[in-house]
Amino acid sequence: MNNIVLTNVFRFLGLLLFQGLILRRIEFDAGVWSYIHILVYPLFIFLLPLRTPRPLVIFSAFAMGILVDLFYYSPGIHASTATFLGFIRPQVLSWLEPRGGYNVNFSPTRARFGDNWFLRYSAILLAIHLFFYFSVEAFTFVFIGRILLNTLMSFVLSFFFIFGYMRVFDPLD
Repeated sequence: MNNIVLTNVFRFLGLLLFQGLILRRIEFDAGVWSYIHILVYPLFIFLLPLRTPRPLVIFSAFAMGILVDLFYYSPGIHASTATFLGFIRPQVLSWLEPRGGYNVNFSPTRARFGDNWFLRYSAILLAIHLFFYFSVEAFTFVFIGRILLNTLMSFVLSFFFIFGYMRVFDPLD
């Protein structure tokens, strides 16, 4: 089996199990902490190789989301959010494309493109993911204040976990 495929299969399973078995159990119930939800599974979508065909990215994102939904007992919220993230990913990549273009044989990691590029890339995608997630969860913009507060608070801790993952594992595929 191809090394890149194997790496992504292990990343898929690892992030799914980490999200579903560990992070799902972390609950913040007191005051402003109740607005925090740690979501790291989008990192799988962030790190898919650049040459991955768009339909496969969208399908992989949907698969990750629907499996996370099984852990959270949420009917399609994570699936719709992850699918949207897989759909919007190419636009974000084109916004951040370096002058020389991308080497499509690699994944968009901090080791390949540097810390600054990866921080911008993952911050934009994570913010989009969280805003869409909380919007779908609320299913109305009447609660826009709560949606924005949830997005901001969850962004900080989720981004910390995602960047920590990248510092520890620093994938080079």
